[in-house]
Amino acid sequence: MAEIILQAIPRPPQGTRPARRLRNEGKIPGVVYGLGADPIPLTVEWRELRAALITEQGLNAVINLEVEGEQMPTLLKDMQRHPVRRNVLHVDFIRVDLDKTVEVEVAIHLEGEAKRVADDNGVVDQVLTSLLIIAKPADIPSGLTIDISGLEIGSALRVGDIALPDGVTTSVDAEEAVVTASHQVSDAVAAGDDADTTEAGVGDAVASDDSGDDGADSGATEGDAAAGGDEG
Repeated sequence: MAEIILQAIPRPPQGTRPARRLRNEGKIPGVVYGLGADPIPLTVEWRELRAALITEQGLNAVINLEVEGEQMPTLLKDMQRHPVRRNVLHVDFIRVDLDKTVEVEVAIHLEGEAKRVADDNGVVDQVLTSLLIIAKPADIPSGLTIDISGLEIGSALRVGDIALPDGVTTSVDAEEAVVTASHQVSDAVAAGDDADTTEAGVGDAVASDDSGDDGADSGATEGDAAAGGDEG
């Protein structure tokens, strides 16, 4: 695995306008923190950051930040994006000790084809899309896979069914579902359920109207609610 080095320039804490100016110049404001050391506000080139994140390790790559001639191994902790334009606004790096384990989220990818589910007109639902793992930074996988080829309707694949690489563990319950398979609910059945619910609601309302005591109780409840509103 090739070593990733990313140049970073320290910067003073800045407001919105200077940060916008940096982004217009192709630079991203950020910060590095962790391991008991002081946080360092910094700036990185967007092109270099993007290149560091499209390697085989993806977002969990160990990035050696070089700040004023000193290198420190880090992981990308957070990458804030604009809610509409989706461009990167800010990045957070966390210092790591290469000899100590860390906890990170790793994406779960499905492989294979659930043919028996498809033949029975069923649907496959991925309940868990990522898994919290524990590993040394260099052992963090770019992703995890789980084979759904043997899946049948009514069955599920669980965390314990994921083959974790050497040096990787998880604290997540092995019985937690990752993928499930079930029959599709047709529109006609769903509409029928809605109709039954509506009829049941009408029946309950009629029964309530036939009981004078229930009506009195309702009035008392409304009075209590009104009183409560006055108190607020």
